[in-house]
Amino acid sequence: MENDTEKGVPSSRNSLSDEARNSNTEVEFAPIRSVKGAQLSRPTSQQSTASHSITRVRSQNGYGVSDDTSEKDEPAANSPGNDEDDSFLVGWDGGDNDPLCPRSFNVARKWLIVSIVSSASFCVTSASSIYTSTYQQMEAEFGNSRIVSVLGLSTFVLGIALGPMFFSPLSEFYGRRPIYLVAWSLYVIWIIPQAVAKNIATMIVGRFLDGFAGSTFLAVSGGTVGDLFTREQLQVPMAVFSIAPFLGPCVGPLIGGFINYNTHWRWTYYVLLIWGFVLLLAIVFLCPETYHPIILKKKAQMLRKKTNDERWVAPTERTKKSVLTAVGRSLLRPFQLLIFEFMVLSLCIYSAILLGILYLFFGAFPLVFGTIYQFNLWQIGLSFMGIGAGLLVGIGTDPVWHRCGDPRVCRV
Repeated sequence: MENDTEKGVPSSRNSLSDEARNSNTEVEFAPIRSVKGAQLSRPTSQQSTASHSITRVRSQNGYGVSDDTSEKDEPAANSPGNDEDDSFLVGWDGGDNDPLCPRSFNVARKWLIVSIVSSASFCVTSASSIYTSTYQQMEAEFGNSRIVSVLGLSTFVLGIALGPMFFSPLSEFYGRRPIYLVAWSLYVIWIIPQAVAKNIATMIVGRFLDGFAGSTFLAVSGGTVGDLFTREQLQVPMAVFSIAPFLGPCVGPLIGGFINYNTHWRWTYYVLLIWGFVLLLAIVFLCPETYHPIILKKKAQMLRKKTNDERWVAPTERTKKSVLTAVGRSLLRPFQLLIFEFMVLSLCIYSAILLGILYLFFGAFPLVFGTIYQFNLWQIGLSFMGIGAGLLVGIGTDPVWHRCGDPRVCRV
């Protein structure tokens, strides 16, 4: 029927055109009416996807993504429910009020999860800078120079930079909780070689692997916060999560200063090991899966098993995804944004300069305050509290900047 309709329209136009040329009179064209039962396919061009509201685009796992995946995800040929009938498409019952939806959790539980993932981010970045307080005792034991010691700091930060490009796409396939459990377990394990290292080479390698594993919470935790709160509620929780990884480098030298001033330098890593293990227990027992597509997928599996009806399907099961493709895209996309988006390049350069200056302080502060002003280790650690105070002022004034920016965003 559809083919007959499409073929009939051009023929009627040709006959009208011939009549107009013969009679030289004005011809009125009647509107084209669809034949009963004919169905026109929805356009899938890029123009139709570009018309979607900008409010549907959000940040997830560190990348800008849209709810519409029709451009990049191919439909799975053999997936259940791969027809035009959406009656068996699994979603939230009652929207965010569905008991399985993370946004239906009570406020106390939401903030408990936010505090755990934020504490993990805080722990990782504290571990990056707490290492600087061990220089003096470690160099005396290993007999290495200060430049070689600084490699342990640099390799840890390098691991933090590389880890998100691998862990972020994996969380889209397996969920946030499995990635948290595996990555944080590896983080705790890689602290052990640092605690028992017999040479500086072991320390440097362990530092890199530790930073790589710990970067998970810097990359994926923001998605967990977004899973728990609606857009209107997201400002304060996201602000708390955002400040945690920046406070860590400021507090690390203070904690390490007290430890290394009063006891052996290896206790620095014993404390990190205890801290990381406690957080691992909190993740295991208190952090459920919050990634909506994975929860809906499990819900669809439960319905298929309960009803013996294979037509129940989650939205993610209607698309065919490849882990290797997702990881490859995650590796390629940052460089594409840096090359083709000048604003992204500018902001990245600005952030790199700020973080570079921050980590330069870890070498400059001990030199200035320790050599010139004769500060001991814990007093040098206190000198970093000025940076932390500035961060707290910034987070405290965030609502002011938010209110100032909202009208401008609305006008755009």
